[in-house]
Amino acid sequence: MIRVEVEQGDVRGLRAEKSEQVTVGRAPGNDLHLPDWHVSGNHAVLVFAGTSIRLRDLRSTNGSRVLRGSSVLAVDGSCQWERLLEPGDRVSLGNSSAPVVLRVEWAGAAPERVSVEATPPPSDQRATPPREPISRPIEPSPQNEARVAFDSASAEDAPDDSRVVAVRPVAAIAEARMAVEADPVSLKAVYEAARKIGAALELDEVLDAISDAVFGLVAKATHLTIVLRNESPVADGGAITPEAYAPVTTRVRGRTGVPTEPVPIARSVFRRVLAERAAVLAADAQRDMGAASIMGASILSTMAVPLWKGDDILGVLEVDNRDSPGIFRERDLDILTVVTSNASLAVANARLYRRVLTAEASARAEAGYLKQRAQKRIEGIIGESGAMRAVFASMQKVIDTRVTVLIEGETGTGKERVASAIHYQSRRKDKLFVAQNCAALPETLLESELFGHKRGAFTGADSDKKGLFELADGGTLFLDEIGEMPLALQSKILRVLQEGEVRPLGASATRTVDVRIVTATNRKLEDEVKAGRFRQDLYYRLQVFPLRLPALRERRDDIPLLAKHFLEKYSREMGKSVAGFSQQALELLMSYSWPGNVRELENEVQRLVIQLEPGGYAMPHDLSPRVRNVEGVLDKIRPPKGTLKDMIEHIEKWLLIEALREHGGNKSATAKTLGITREGLHKKLKGYGIG
Repeated sequence: MIRVEVEQGDVRGLRAEKSEQVTVGRAPGNDLHLPDWHVSGNHAVLVFAGTSIRLRDLRSTNGSRVLRGSSVLAVDGSCQWERLLEPGDRVSLGNSSAPVVLRVEWAGAAPERVSVEATPPPSDQRATPPREPISRPIEPSPQNEARVAFDSASAEDAPDDSRVVAVRPVAAIAEARMAVEADPVSLKAVYEAARKIGAALELDEVLDAISDAVFGLVAKATHLTIVLRNESPVADGGAITPEAYAPVTTRVRGRTGVPTEPVPIARSVFRRVLAERAAVLAADAQRDMGAASIMGASILSTMAVPLWKGDDILGVLEVDNRDSPGIFRERDLDILTVVTSNASLAVANARLYRRVLTAEASARAEAGYLKQRAQKRIEGIIGESGAMRAVFASMQKVIDTRVTVLIEGETGTGKERVASAIHYQSRRKDKLFVAQNCAALPETLLESELFGHKRGAFTGADSDKKGLFELADGGTLFLDEIGEMPLALQSKILRVLQEGEVRPLGASATRTVDVRIVTATNRKLEDEVKAGRFRQDLYYRLQVFPLRLPALRERRDDIPLLAKHFLEKYSREMGKSVAGFSQQALELLMSYSWPGNVRELENEVQRLVIQLEPGGYAMPHDLSPRVRNVEGVLDKIRPPKGTLKDMIEHIEKWLLIEALREHGGNKSATAKTLGITREGLHKKLKGYGIG
């Protein structure tokens, strides 16, 4: 007969008796049910071994020990997780600083019976009260407010030496699930989070749902990072190394979207999860882990749980607290592990869903691709920044008018796409949209191209030919680079705008056309007029409704949208599934100035799709050298150590010098760009000794 009594713990005085073995743990099904937070669900078992008792630890998180006089004997892998007890031994479970202590007695064999009873503690020694749960509301309603209760104590109540590193193998997921299921309120909240994660199809939606679930269930989490493994054949067929994984999502509580500044992560925690194929909890991370990445990222408390499918580790979910140490406890790890088990399936399904979509798009081949491209043309331009919203608002005002539109902007900003969007969203969309680059042809050929010609009008004109104005009758004619049109031809364009008539080369009669003219230029036409290279009267006719397109560096918020769009576009074209951009690569894309604007970004993404392996993520080293040079610019602007005032002045001086260099020393243009007056700029330059 084995008799076990709790001498120290939350249920001091609780006893259990059994003839062959007594199971001990936090799960309700154990013979001796211990609610203490640091005891594992199935922690240990005491087994009758002839005339002695054998203590067998069931790979618990916080361990078991045998107290023999003044000696403490560990029960771990060094002794095959078992020790024989001697008369007078005590058993210590869980947290070594405040453990649960059991007194064990045994006698000869007897008929089996199990009894569990709670003996009141002596009047001078009261039982330790249970810890106050930390609660957070979930979906409040007027009738009832459901709350999630966590058994972990607050950081202020926890002793310093209780902040230990806990490692839980993936195989122990059933234990974590059992602990969560024992609490109906927590189970309801976890179920709701799992339902939302499971409802997402796209990988981005899944990652967002995981982030929302973690911040909703783990009240003290301030940062989370999701690291995923590349889906390339090399990774699937060979040895999996940490280099095969890339951080794809970082979220900060209280902020939306990708952080604008880099958020460092703990590589040491991530590597430990991969090496041990286990969830890791470090309540006081800087003391317990001591790694440079922990210190550098200012991580005070952290948990990391693998995302897995069968024997494959798909990725790692790392959750940090960067406000105060000692926050996360085993209860938080239980909940995070259960959530991650659902998240793992969702990530695997999202990747499968993406591969199915890619295969389906490839099967449609050229017809499907052309249809999607035409649809994109109708939908217009991609952009959600304030600058692009202003452009869209201006476009809406002139879409269904006959007003001539002049689109101004740098090369590569998408002027032709804007002209196309104006046409395909107007009442003229059923007629032709015709585009002509005025700088692409010499004067004679350009005139023939625009106005057409009669047979014999010039050498080689062996038949009549309609010009673009006639072809675009009822529709829209887009004249790109209008600033480079020869002066002689400008007068004929002016007549079309005024009279609506065209005369083909060699013809004696004019023809009336109904054409909407949209023009574009990357030059300042006002300067061209002053230089005598552009007709003033034509300039005024084109300037009726100017529309300026911002450079890509002026709308950096649109870079992630554009990059994703081009990635999907060229993935479909090449029949290759590319996972996406790592966070560091996306940050470099957003930091680069893009002198070639959207066209340069499109070419960069096309090159990435060509060189990446299927299923791979774009990493910083995959980017072009000119894009990676942004890191060097950050080093140049970094101020020397000193007071806050000195460092701010260093950065401001650098910005003033760069702005002057960009505008060729023109102080009026520099002041306008910086949003200050010319007098204010003079005062700042004088203060810094800049001539």
